[in-house]
Amino acid sequence: MLQCLTWDGSPLTHLDQVRLLLDAGANWIQLRQKKATEQEKLQTAIAAATLCQKYKAILIINDSPQICLKSGANGVHLGLKDYPAPEARKLLGEGAIIGGTANTPEQAKQREAEGCNYIGLGPWHITRTKENLSEILGEAGIRRVVGLNLKVPIIAIGGITLPDVKEILSLGVQGIAVSSGIVAAKDIKKAFEEYSKRAVFCLAKNIGQ
Repeated sequence: MLQCLTWDGSPLTHLDQVRLLLDAGANWIQLRQKKATEQEKLQTAIAAATLCQKYKAILIINDSPQICLKSGANGVHLGLKDYPAPEARKLLGEGAIIGGTANTPEQAKQREAEGCNYIGLGPWHITRTKENLSEILGEAGIRRVVGLNLKVPIIAIGGITLPDVKEILSLGVQGIAVSSGIVAAKDIKKAFEEYSKRAVFCLAKNIGQ
């Protein structure tokens, strides 16, 4: 699985990033718009949800279950200090996708207990797309969480470059999430295709072992 995140640091608007990702073939996009008013975020989310519905792609809203509900997006991703996951479930219903950030094995177990549909585990490396970064996990940190044998998918995130993909997926996670590695590229379609092909190849190879 390859999740794509929009980025405030891009010269493109978030909606343009969504358009280009969809045109490239992305089927799972997280709208991660931090530097905007709530009304601006909602307007972008509504337009992005309409586009994603047209392309039959999943749209996840970062941080805000309320914007997710009002925009018609598929779900929400919650940081550890964001809206509580159980409350988000009550608001959005059983059909919504709820992802939760985790940085430690204890937090990963907490996310599973809260009923999250997937865990965003990171950061893998230092990343320029997130402020107040948690402790870098690296290979050892990811192995500790994978070793818990949780029942929810683990998606690695945080500074993942193209050469990292093979190593990360060999650790047993179910996917990767990439932001600037794709949306900051000169050619977003080409960057997406490179990450996607490598991820699919590595996952297929791991399953075949």
